[in-house]
Amino acid sequence: MTISRRVAVFLLAFGLWTYFLWPTFIYNIWQSERSWAAGSPTAYLVVHLVIAVISLVLGTAIGVLGYRALRAPNR
Repeated sequence: MTISRRVAVFLLAFGLWTYFLWPTFIYNIWQSERSWAAGSPTAYLVVHLVIAVISLVLGTAIGVLGYRALRAPNR
């Protein structure tokens, strides 16, 4: 499959955006009053951490695809 340069840049930018957005989200969720009950994590925190981790993994995969497409030799 051939990925155009424009699409490759978009995929790489999406991957970078993911690493900008989700750590900030994780920090905000961690600080939320709804995340902790008597010193223990709540389901609210656990669910949002799982979503954030999955998003970071997918963002990494998408960013790597974009990076590899940009670095691929022209055919």
